[in-house]
Amino acid sequence: MNTTTYSLPISRRTVLGASAGLATLPFAGLATAQAKGKITVGGWSKPISEITNLLAEPDKGFFKAQGVELGYAPGAGGGDAIRNMLSGQADVAFTDPGSFFTALDKGEKLTAIYDIYPQNVFNVVSLKSANIHKPADLKGKKIGVYSLASGTRQNLLVMLHQAGLKESDVTIVVTGLLNFAPLLQGQVDATAATDTGLVVGQRKGIGEVNVMQVRDYLNVSSDLFVVRDETLPQKKELLRAFLKGYRDSAAWMIANPEEAATLAVKVAIDGTQRDINLEVIRLRNASSLPSAAGAKLGAFNLDSLQKGADAYRALGLVQRQIKVADVVDTSLLPVA
Repeated sequence: MNTTTYSLPISRRTVLGASAGLATLPFAGLATAQAKGKITVGGWSKPISEITNLLAEPDKGFFKAQGVELGYAPGAGGGDAIRNMLSGQADVAFTDPGSFFTALDKGEKLTAIYDIYPQNVFNVVSLKSANIHKPADLKGKKIGVYSLASGTRQNLLVMLHQAGLKESDVTIVVTGLLNFAPLLQGQVDATAATDTGLVVGQRKGIGEVNVMQVRDYLNVSSDLFVVRDETLPQKKELLRAFLKGYRDSAAWMIANPEEAATLAVKVAIDGTQRDINLEVIRLRNASSLPSAAGAKLGAFNLDSLQKGADAYRALGLVQRQIKVADVVDTSLLPVA
């Protein structure tokens, strides 16, 4: 694989791609005498508008209501989220299935406890002039990804696999979250992104583009909450309370996108434009809905996840067979 890095000027959005290892961001004033304890989420990003339901905690207190003090450790991709959890900077990783499968393959003892976004949100975007219409058209092209530890790279490889291509058949270019700038400037032929990233890019004037949705090839979940196996018995009730708080926060954002968009102006580092916040939040709300009819928020689709694990093995991203049912625990999911 031929990998290069594209540097961007420092701006408000550039900081979204900053590396992990930053100090945990506490939500001040949440601890109470009745608190069960603190849970720090290792995120794949800095505090951005699509996770407004988490950032709303100081104002809404969804976790505090469950006796949970919430913290957030930022990262640059799902791999960072897992690394921050393994290093002890976080209790729970907010990570993509690909990073989860890769960690399992390396021997880490991990369990997924909540399906955050059951719908796949990843895509590959190119300018109309590039004439890229199907995965096979990506052969020999330069393709941007957020980072090598991100779901954009993992899902790009899934799409390439559908066309019988390998990572070595393309050139991966690390762009950070400002990935549409190098697309417009001709630094890459296409860029792997998310639905929300595409919305922002369109608002920034990228013009007419061709979009290939990863879900059209494999609709595997976009993000999961993952914990170390040793954490489960140690913090079982605290994790149960955390998931209840998270589900309540997600339900609030689904029911109140307008309020969430307004709040994001204050709490999200990329939330300066309320109309963009609203579009981003509505997209993220849609991806939060369970893939099975009648299922509750957070429910897993084990068949879909298993297909994802099998695809990663076929890609050579993982070497051993992963039986998803053995690395998912549904016992902590809220029942009411």
